[in-house]
Amino acid sequence: MSMRLYDTARRSVVAFEPGPVVTMYTCGVTPYDTTHIGHAACFVTYDVVQRRLRDLGHETRCVRNVTDVDDSILAKARQLGIHYLDLAAAEMKKFDTDMEALGQLPSYAEPRATSAIADILGFIAMVLDTGHAYESGGSVYFDVSSFPKFGQLSGYSREQMLEYAAERGGNVEDPNKRDPLDFVLWHPSLPDEPSWESLWGAGRPGWHIECSALCMRELGTTTIDLHGGGEDLIFPHHESEAAQSEAATGEPLARHWMHQAYVKMDGVKMSKSLGNLRYVSALINEGWDPMVIRLVIVSHHYRDGWEWFDSLLDEGVERLARWRAAGVGDGGLAEVRAALDNDLDMPAAVAAIDAATARGEGVSTSAALLGIVL
Repeated sequence: MSMRLYDTARRSVVAFEPGPVVTMYTCGVTPYDTTHIGHAACFVTYDVVQRRLRDLGHETRCVRNVTDVDDSILAKARQLGIHYLDLAAAEMKKFDTDMEALGQLPSYAEPRATSAIADILGFIAMVLDTGHAYESGGSVYFDVSSFPKFGQLSGYSREQMLEYAAERGGNVEDPNKRDPLDFVLWHPSLPDEPSWESLWGAGRPGWHIECSALCMRELGTTTIDLHGGGEDLIFPHHESEAAQSEAATGEPLARHWMHQAYVKMDGVKMSKSLGNLRYVSALINEGWDPMVIRLVIVSHHYRDGWEWFDSLLDEGVERLARWRAAGVGDGGLAEVRAALDNDLDMPAAVAAIDAATARGEGVSTSAALLGIVL
């Protein structure tokens, strides 16, 4: 038996058939604020993937990085007048508490970008040595013209890539670039920013390079089984990751790419920049059972964007009460497994558990596959 999952690069649902040990990497948080429902939905999705893979007999090794140095966290620390690592530590403590409350499996590793400066410098040197990067204006850039596969992960047109790069920190107006889509691997720090010595001058890493370096360091391989994250990371982050990794090693970064759709609130994507957020910690402090929050999340398909309403929690309370009242048992288990194997169809799995409870069957084992503790 095996799972079938949608692969972003191939743009279709395909068999996911890893070996006994499944290597996974999911992009984590930039810890300058607290976990919102959009974050939680993403991490719950990859948690359920792991649960089903373990149920199938695999060992899973899922790395989730912490971007503790980048433009966003440095700007927030500057605004608050505190050290950026103190900000990161405080927010990561909240994040870890939220993840534990939601019943997440522990990460195989949760490395920080600042722990990998030596690895990052070595990786940049590999990209330069293979002729896929150049120095300009005190920075090192990836040369997209040297990599014909650039754009194949996302499938976006050049116009779309330029639009998303401009929206998502790509600095397309940088005069030191040969092409607006070239992306920074290393750049000088501002006077009040952290800085490390390098062959190309003192500075700090770009956003994308940390994940390539951490992925290879933590999982010990040039090609992993599955790489995941939110759909907003498809471009430029994951496209850039895929390009620089293959440019450096000659091997693809991942065999399978998986992305979580947006969770919306007030009609638009839930995001820190817009402030349209519902925080996990706030919901728990209001008295909501974390299993109710998780149940609301798994009631939606990971590839379908959905809108958050607080009324969903009331529905979750009623459903969780029915499941708990049904008691111990594996009612609906075969149907739940089949649903998860069909592109992680969590709504179908929830429906199967609902049907089992209606038949008077206990569902604790089936619910556990979704990470729901009864």
